[in-house]
Amino acid sequence: MADGCTSDKAGGDKAERRRRVGATAFSFVFLSWSVPVVVDIAQSAAPAGPKAAQLSVTIAYLLSYPLGTWLSGYGRPRLKMWYVALATALGLATVWLDRPDNSILLIYALALSAILLTRPASIVVASGLTAVAFIASALAPDGPAWGNLALMIALTIGITTFSKVGGDLKAANREVARLAVAEERARVARDVHDVLGHSLTTVTLKLGLIRRLLETRPGEVERLIIEVGEAEQLSRQALSEVRATLSGYRSASLSAEVAGARAALASAGIAADLPRAVDNVLPEYQESFAYVLREGVTNVLRHSGATNCEVRLGESWLEVRDNGSALADAGASRVDGGGAGLTGLADRLASIGGRIDAGPVPGGGFLLRASVARPVPA
Repeated sequence: MADGCTSDKAGGDKAERRRRVGATAFSFVFLSWSVPVVVDIAQSAAPAGPKAAQLSVTIAYLLSYPLGTWLSGYGRPRLKMWYVALATALGLATVWLDRPDNSILLIYALALSAILLTRPASIVVASGLTAVAFIASALAPDGPAWGNLALMIALTIGITTFSKVGGDLKAANREVARLAVAEERARVARDVHDVLGHSLTTVTLKLGLIRRLLETRPGEVERLIIEVGEAEQLSRQALSEVRATLSGYRSASLSAEVAGARAALASAGIAADLPRAVDNVLPEYQESFAYVLREGVTNVLRHSGATNCEVRLGESWLEVRDNGSALADAGASRVDGGGAGLTGLADRLASIGGRIDAGPVPGGGFLLRASVARPVPA
């Protein structure tokens, strides 16, 4: 799972880098609109000193736009706020040093405010810059440039609207990412529970049997060696399954779970009536039913005090029945509101259109049933 998260993060970083490169490249294309203004300043008859000041301020202001576009990918709101303030100051200085009819250049500061600031702040800045453009244009010798002013208003409305849509989209993406992380955590927790619960229960039972044999029959060395070997094998298997689970490559086998259940129940001294084959279960349900069988047998071993356990299979259903204490079983195996194991199983079965039912049966004992409602052929 760690490798998967790292890969996803790296992929997200690359996508964000590509987006920023593309936006910055487009911003340079947008700057081409201001080239005539820079050429006019360079070719003007103004003295060298003022002309150099004009060019320096104007070029610095224009370059602040693509740089600000590149900074949009950083999550530092205070830095962005100060950057917009600096770019706006440069823009106002540009209009003051140049002719008032060049106030249309304030559109770059307006665009930066929409890109870098929150929507309320960008509306305030955009409205202020539009007002300045109106005033500067009104003071121009040739009178207001109504086309430029209309463009400023249209872009102010468009950019602030776009900033709202972009903000909503980012919020939606963050929520999707949060839900994906939560779902992955739930999956890992469920899988680790399913892997460890049964194996560690069986290991515990075997170690308890070994302790009792050592206390009562110290001479049965061969039996002790067999039990210790089986406990060791189960521990190794559990470790391997946990590693596979965390790597995302583990899948449960129904036939293997039947064999494991037979060994575990025998070690606990519980008579087992288990199917010899699982071919009658549809292939698309076998993995989910394997988890059901594992959890059901684990609960029998842990909580029921049963002396008999019966497992039955069908094309789209599985049942685990025991003759133990129904109250003990129910206390550990409630599907709704308790029992992490069966709650996880209910989630698994729901993903394939199935359900889990668990409860006491007439005459004593407890029944766990998993079933999938198959569509009726037309």
